[in-house]
Amino acid sequence: MAGKTLYQKLVESHVVQRIDEQNVLLYVDLHVMNEYTSPQAFSALRASNRRVARPSQNLAVLSHIIPTHPEAPRLIRDSASIHLARNLSENCEHAGINVLGLDNPLQGIEHVVTPELGLVRPGMVVLCGDSHTTTYGALGALGFGVGTSDVEHVLATQTLVYRIAPTMRVTIDGALPYGTSAKDVIIWLVSRIGAQGARGYAVEFTGSTIASLSAEGRMTLCNMTVEAGARAALIAPDDKTLDYVRAHAVEMDASEFKAASSDWSAFRSDDDASFDVEFHFDASNVAPFVTWGTSPDQAIAVDEFIPSEAAQATPEAAASLRRALQYMGLVPSSPLAGTPIDRVFIGSCTNGRIEDLRAVAAIVRGRRVARGVRAMVVPGSGTVKRAAEKEGIAQILLDAGFEWREPGCSMCLAMNDDVLEAGERCASTTNRNFEGRQGLGGRTHLMSPAMAAAAALNGCITDVRTIRVHAR
Repeated sequence: MAGKTLYQKLVESHVVQRIDEQNVLLYVDLHVMNEYTSPQAFSALRASNRRVARPSQNLAVLSHIIPTHPEAPRLIRDSASIHLARNLSENCEHAGINVLGLDNPLQGIEHVVTPELGLVRPGMVVLCGDSHTTTYGALGALGFGVGTSDVEHVLATQTLVYRIAPTMRVTIDGALPYGTSAKDVIIWLVSRIGAQGARGYAVEFTGSTIASLSAEGRMTLCNMTVEAGARAALIAPDDKTLDYVRAHAVEMDASEFKAASSDWSAFRSDDDASFDVEFHFDASNVAPFVTWGTSPDQAIAVDEFIPSEAAQATPEAAASLRRALQYMGLVPSSPLAGTPIDRVFIGSCTNGRIEDLRAVAAIVRGRRVARGVRAMVVPGSGTVKRAAEKEGIAQILLDAGFEWREPGCSMCLAMNDDVLEAGERCASTTNRNFEGRQGLGGRTHLMSPAMAAAAALNGCITDVRTIRVHAR
């Protein structure tokens, strides 16, 4: 009998009932909700006179609409957002579901908060009405985003009708070059295989490069794999995974953790497992990467030139390039480095963790944000914010001229009052650079936290490798 992949083991361990060859009824260990994909689900439950099946296996986090500018008390002023926040609170209170709301010290971005609370562990199935739920694959859990009707089904039954995905393995070997990080790896990868390159697949990452990444770096990688169309992203649990879970799942005693660790060790692909598609890459080819267009795969190394229409393989690709450059206000065949910026945003569920903020502090310590640039740092959670303040990171950022904000999704997407104005160009650590993603007419360049810090200092897209990092 052929070996099984990690993905197949995760699915099979959660099958309640097989519906047909391609579809199963899948048990859900944890369901995470936010304010914008849950209201209709709760309304539908009430209309059908159904109750939430297992409230304790659900968590709600207020994150997308919440303002992040520092003020006391923290208030939502937009009427539509007030309505969404009130609905989330009332719906969850009625159902007995825990809510991390406006004044909760643990509040933050759902995909930052949930792992740091120790709620995600290897072997779990975790769902959320948000596409970046793939983040949890970094800890050996099957995480994926669902729609509103699926949220209703999960609330009512703690299960989901699930179509099994084909499998892909991406192996990356070698040491990452100086100045690069997990964010560079994933932007580079998406640029190589395309925004549809993993469409519909459950992707497993392996290789020495992946093994070298921290748990937080793996979250960045898995978080953005959805930008290549993946339905799931997975990394088999190892000692780094166990160390992360042990540090955060504080309610587990030593004996419980030892027994669980033994079970978690089975969640890895067998040596003879077969994948539908395989890719092999060399990490020596990774460089600091930056997007130039309006899709995450429209990216180049920071020291390369913006592509030209003549270099495109098809007329459709040439037309896509032409439209992207027109929106972004860029010229083909010109250098990307040196492009002036107006804004810098550091945060999001991709890069709002303490590791990311440490990387920024290492670049900006003792320096100043360039004149005319508005730079903001938004920690991914209250826990991250307090850690950064305790470590002195927040003061380094403030001394450098950054705004130090309250936790939330903030300028990752234009659902709150942190938005780009039309024509403003932003060096951003977020995950999407679609037209209008950060504000109508706003221009987004995705990059790593270190690259965004370098851009803030010079007022333009900058190769971070040219900046000497100050020792502490």
